[in-house]
Amino acid sequence: MLACTNSIFHGPATFHRQSHPSKFLLSKPLLFPRLPRVVNFGKLKFNSHFSGKNSCRRFNVKSSVNSSSEVLESIDVGVPHSSLQKHSLKIPVGDRHILVETGHMGRQASGSVTVTDGETIVYTTVCLNDTPSEPSDFFPLSVNYQERFSAAGRTSGGFFKREGKTKDHEVLICRLIDRPLRPTMPKGFYHETQILSWVLSYDGSHAPDSLAITAAGIALALSEIPTSKAVAGVRVGLIGDKYIVNPTTEEMENSELDLMLAGTDSAILMIEGYGNFLPEEKLLKAVEVGQDAVRAICNEVEALVKKCGKPKMIDAIKLPPPELYKHVEEIAGDELVKVLQIRNKIPRRKALSSLEERVLKILTENGFVIDESAPRSNAETIAEILEDEDEEVIVDGEVDEGDVHIKPTPRRPTPLFSEVDVKLVFKEVTSKFLRKRIVEGGKRSDGRTPKEIRPINSSCSILPRAHGSALFTRGETQALAVATLGDNKMAQRINNLIEVDDYKRFYLQYSFPPSCVGEAGRIGAPSRREIGHGMLAERSLETILPSDNDFPYTIRVESTITESNGSSSMASVCGGCLALQDAGVPIKCSIAGIAMGLVLDTKEFGGDGTPLILSDITGSEDASGDMDFKVAGNEDGITAFQMDIKVAGITLPIMREALLQARDGRKHILGEMMKSLPPPAKRLSKYAPLIHVMKVRPDKINLIIGSGGKKVKSIIEQSGIEAIDTEDNGTVRIFAKDLASLEKSKAIISSLTMVPNIGDIYRNCEIKSIVPYGVFVEIAPGREGLCHISELSSGWLAKAEDVFKVGDHIDVKLTEINEKGQLRLSHRALLPDADSDNSNSTDKSSLEEVSSPTNSGLFEEKTEQPNDEVNTPKGTASSKRSSEDNSALPSKKFSRSVSPSQEKPAAKKDKIKKSSNKAVSSVSSKDESSLVGEEA
Repeated sequence: MLACTNSIFHGPATFHRQSHPSKFLLSKPLLFPRLPRVVNFGKLKFNSHFSGKNSCRRFNVKSSVNSSSEVLESIDVGVPHSSLQKHSLKIPVGDRHILVETGHMGRQASGSVTVTDGETIVYTTVCLNDTPSEPSDFFPLSVNYQERFSAAGRTSGGFFKREGKTKDHEVLICRLIDRPLRPTMPKGFYHETQILSWVLSYDGSHAPDSLAITAAGIALALSEIPTSKAVAGVRVGLIGDKYIVNPTTEEMENSELDLMLAGTDSAILMIEGYGNFLPEEKLLKAVEVGQDAVRAICNEVEALVKKCGKPKMIDAIKLPPPELYKHVEEIAGDELVKVLQIRNKIPRRKALSSLEERVLKILTENGFVIDESAPRSNAETIAEILEDEDEEVIVDGEVDEGDVHIKPTPRRPTPLFSEVDVKLVFKEVTSKFLRKRIVEGGKRSDGRTPKEIRPINSSCSILPRAHGSALFTRGETQALAVATLGDNKMAQRINNLIEVDDYKRFYLQYSFPPSCVGEAGRIGAPSRREIGHGMLAERSLETILPSDNDFPYTIRVESTITESNGSSSMASVCGGCLALQDAGVPIKCSIAGIAMGLVLDTKEFGGDGTPLILSDITGSEDASGDMDFKVAGNEDGITAFQMDIKVAGITLPIMREALLQARDGRKHILGEMMKSLPPPAKRLSKYAPLIHVMKVRPDKINLIIGSGGKKVKSIIEQSGIEAIDTEDNGTVRIFAKDLASLEKSKAIISSLTMVPNIGDIYRNCEIKSIVPYGVFVEIAPGREGLCHISELSSGWLAKAEDVFKVGDHIDVKLTEINEKGQLRLSHRALLPDADSDNSNSTDKSSLEEVSSPTNSGLFEEKTEQPNDEVNTPKGTASSKRSSEDNSALPSKKFSRSVSPSQEKPAAKKDKIKKSSNKAVSSVSSKDESSLVGEEA
């Protein structure tokens, strides 16, 4: 309905939102004069006209028969866009400024802002529904954060060239935005609120996550939502002894700390971060630096809010009536004291639920709560309708004949409460009694003292086919952790804004099924909570893992929560650490995790006012307390931490006390983990794959791969391994199920990538083919050389087929490498009855590599052992000859006199190659099997 205030319209009209969403008031006149207009929308025709002074504009609907012949004429009754009124603000952060702009984008949103750091731009909007949702104990806030690939000049991969579902790291940033903002929302405000954040530009140097937190806090402060204070977020890094606010990505590579902090000008609301066994004092100093930076941002934002912020919707806050608290406490107070003493979670939860139903039933019977399920009479329904109608009440004596006399309906004297209000109040009263029991009696729901840890029990190797497994139980919280080892194909691929192919060699996946809390619920994709808890446990364990060079496995840890009553993410840390040890991962040390709680204002609950810190909190203490502070690490330092504050007022001294108490708790938990029965195996499972890493010359990688990958496929088929992974820097990883196939592939690759030198001697080499001018001998798998017919025997040989055949094994010496890399070999140079000229070609130094002198003046043949000290056969006869041939191969020992006159200097030495470096002596299939077996 439109209400007109002036007869002559001179300016644009603006609409003010009233209590009812469909009612608007015109506060300024329209642009057009008082003229009738006809508006045709299809078959509907609206006649608009004005009739005199102070008249309202009316619309009459008429059907139009010949609508196609009429001209569609539009009326602009909206508000024309005025010129952009951009408000800019530069805020100093760290060693630079961030730029905050509003009023130029997203003007129809309740609040919108862009925040720029360098060339990184984050755009954030805040919108809310006009009508409130049903009251609940959970504020209806949703956050969506998206990194547009166009921000870095890219497009998304795959068939659909647009951004798909939210990625895991985007979910984590959504949680970083949500967690500090939710505590600032006032109780009783139920309008559904949505925060949307996009990365529009990314320069690769300035991270957008801290900017997204700040942008969301500023957008909320500019909107109508009645938040308490502006919220901002910063990242703090530590390089050496210097703390850096909002460090660049290059600086973070050398940082010992990654701390994300959010809060207001007077309180810390959220911290989350990871460190390399960071001492508690350094963490507190980083928090102090971050708090100063957040305070400076919030002070600047307050000036911007005063200048262009919207009026707050204070009237939309609907709290339960204060008298309802008194009624609930009178009915359930004594019973609550008894119920909260029940130690186990499920019986206590059922008792509380039964007590809540009893309170609701008593209030309904006494007329304090409207019974929605009870049938209502027709008279009551009519009375309610008449109450809702805005009709004028006619006084007696003024009734005209034929009019209906509407009598006023008296209001019910008894106050009425909704069922939702009763449940909300019952929950708050329960929380109050729980806090009072902890502070006043010094005992928690399960009977523990504030610093006491729940009983701990753990066992490893409970799953026989898993590579590593552990079941960690702490009170009523239990986590089943399973570690799996694999090759690079098992690595998790991450598609981010800059790196097209980024892989994680370690990842932890956390699962929270509804059965762990005794409920039936939906099973599907992981929730945001599961992704967040999994990342916290993953970053906690990541610090203790060995490097890729020391342990070249991809590691996956699955943590399935089988029971939950608080701190399941920290149970995943403890269980994951035991599972890694059980899988044989050489971790640096053991770590544990613990969750700390807080009751801040203890004077209200019978204490002396000193904050009470709780160790190893349960689910009810998390819900009713003022803090949830998770800390993971060992006795020396912290690897990960996460803190959510539900009230304003936590100080650094309180945080220091919580950190020191958490350190004592971790020491106790680590001691209990050492008592695990059965203990971790600390060795590779027989079902785990074998991985061998070797380095070759980078220019030899193509020899391993071959044309179109044919060679690498041949190696896999020939040796029976699982896969071969090569890198451009010369790193080769071999993945196998057994040691025999692994050693066989090692020998093949070593032979392919060897660098032959003139003078090298190769024993027991197979003849692959015979040609009229000689034979081709395989000195290593895939490497052949030509032994000319003149080099096959010390005497004259007409045809090679007369003495040799394909498959024979001979000893050869490398004599020449031509420009094309082709090898020339000689068998005659190694024969004992070679003439003096040929013998002189093998100098003294060369002979010393092959032989060692004995006391009798004879030389004994010696073959170098491979690195793993495998005994190979010495001096075996390698050629199959006829009985008439006089040029037989030497036996194990042979006589040969060496006089000083025969010694000549040489530039090259004869070398016998090891199987693990430049060359591998070819062996028969039988010898090869024995070689692999001995190495195994």
